[in-house]
Parts: sequence; C-alpha cells; structure tokens
Amino acid sequence: METAAPDQDELTFDEALQQLESIVVQLESGKLSLEESIAAFERGVKLNKFCAGKLAEAERKIELLVTDANGKASWQPEA
Repeated sequence: METAAPDQDELTFDEALQQLESIVVQLESGKLSLEESIAAFERGVKLNKFCAGKLAEAERKIELLVTDANGKASWQPEA
C-alpha cells in the first residue's frame, strides 16, 4: 500500500494528525458553509488515508523487528 502525502508537500504523521484534528473541530463547530464543510471533509478523508497508511507501514516495520526467543520473527498483538 502506497502512502502518498495528501498534497505535494510532504507531511509528517504528526502534522497530518494535527491537521485532521483541526478539521474535526471546524466541522463540529457548525460554523463552516456547506462548500467549506465539503472541502474540509474531503481534506480530512485524504489525511485519514495518509495517517492510516503511515500506521500500517509502521506496523509492518515492527513486525519485521520483533523476534521470539529462537530468533524467529513473530507478531503477537496485545490482548
């Protein structure tokens, strides 16, 4: 899964998450026009996909780094 940035400029995960949180606050305020709300929602969807991709990428890296006592890679999610 490719995790392309939502814009041409590269964002970090933290920057994207902050922008997403800001969009949620704006949408919840009810102060945006319909057009602004739709644009903000579209941006939020892109940011959400970007963040989800970054998290999936991090999970794959962790899976490669976790090994069991025998030196074999293992993945055991927390219960």
